[in-house]
Amino acid sequence: MAKGAIIVGAGPVGLMLAGELRLGGVDVVVFEKLPAPSGESRGVGFTRRAAEVFEQRGLLERFGEVEWAKGHFGGVRIDFSKLDDNHFSVRGIPQFRTEEILGEWLDELGVDVRRSHEVLGYRTDDEGVVVQYRGPDGVGEERAQYLVGCDGARSMVRKLAGIDFPGWEATRGMYMADIVGAGVRQRPIGERVPGGMVMAFNLENGVDRIVIHNEALRPPEDKSSLTFDVIADAWQEMTGERLHDAEVRWISSFTDTTRQAAQYRSGRVFLAGDATHIHMPAGAQGMSVGVQDAANLGWKLAAAINGWAPEGLLDTYHGERHPVGEQLMRNTRAQTKLYLSGEEMDPLRAVMQELVADPAVARHLAGQVSGLDIRYDMGEGGHPRLGLRLRPDLPLKLADGRPGSVAALLHPARGVLLVTSAAADADTLRETAAPWRDRIDVVDGDWADEEPALQDAPQAVLVRPDGYIAWAAPDEADLRQALQRWYGAA
Repeated sequence: MAKGAIIVGAGPVGLMLAGELRLGGVDVVVFEKLPAPSGESRGVGFTRRAAEVFEQRGLLERFGEVEWAKGHFGGVRIDFSKLDDNHFSVRGIPQFRTEEILGEWLDELGVDVRRSHEVLGYRTDDEGVVVQYRGPDGVGEERAQYLVGCDGARSMVRKLAGIDFPGWEATRGMYMADIVGAGVRQRPIGERVPGGMVMAFNLENGVDRIVIHNEALRPPEDKSSLTFDVIADAWQEMTGERLHDAEVRWISSFTDTTRQAAQYRSGRVFLAGDATHIHMPAGAQGMSVGVQDAANLGWKLAAAINGWAPEGLLDTYHGERHPVGEQLMRNTRAQTKLYLSGEEMDPLRAVMQELVADPAVARHLAGQVSGLDIRYDMGEGGHPRLGLRLRPDLPLKLADGRPGSVAALLHPARGVLLVTSAAADADTLRETAAPWRDRIDVVDGDWADEEPALQDAPQAVLVRPDGYIAWAAPDEADLRQALQRWYGAA
């Protein structure tokens, strides 16, 4: 029997998507060309919205006690503590640790992850996709209804699908090294020095990551030619600190090349994560946006495979996520120029620092980096929270008196209709939703506190599996139309 979906790439995005599909009842397989996880970590944390996505599936607690990082936009500090919402990101979680946690989750869900499987090509027909691969036992084929490329910036799936990847070529680069025993002074959001910028922060277990932008150096095209002496020499020249005797765990380099896939879908083939967007690292956004891609696509793809997706649902993946990618390209390019340009940018930096003292400006910039400003088009309706995410940490008091939370309701990756005691015509709302109970959960409960975060709190709310509000009351919009739009025919 054909798989529901084949995912190419066992990084955080591919693993997250596999879990989403499995929760949706889909038989899924992950192909990964590497024989084992690399243990390398370009990313070392995730944004607030990515943390909420993990929380919605009960995964955030698996990371243990996390460090909530202070915020900035291109090096201009933002006081997150003065904002109404919690924009703090998570710092100090190496990407390989995220992959370990997601891998353990998939083991529990029974997802088939096949390492040493390299995709060679694919063909499509009326019934699905046939993927050709090379594995430990030679060349083979696997059939599925859909194929998703989560295989990074050099995505083979994107190339095979003929999807364009336009953008901007590199203008500057950075060096990175993970070292032990150097006693380097911490510079968690970076420090401008003559000739560029340096950053240093602790990863875990005494491992420090240093990052250098030197205006006079350009990363080599072939990373294998990069040596730690080059990095240590640059660090000493810029800071006066000697690191040459440190134990080196990993070195790498990257540039500000910025590209976005022209389409996130081509028929039965989809792209997510770095296969759709690459940019200079800024604010832990890259992997985080990819995880959100997976959360957006997963339930929609599961709906199509299970046969109840309404017409056009799969197209909303590109419609909703491509603009998020465009905004990501814009803000990372702006941050790169603001952060890494020379003294000529100092007047603009000073103006920006004055502007972020205004809570509205701070909230706007923080929302771009944290991912909390995303609002999807949900159609008719005028409720102020429509299209925004419903905070997963909001506490609830369920109808039977038990405490709960929005996150707990979303753990199964199903839609939720929450009806509070304040809702007008509560019985009618429940009756309206009854024909969709195979796809959504109808829950009676109330908001458990009256904090400012609950201003404009809905009396009843329909939440999609990815945590976004598809309908809310009081409002003139029709609940039945919202159910049909997102969950198909009754």
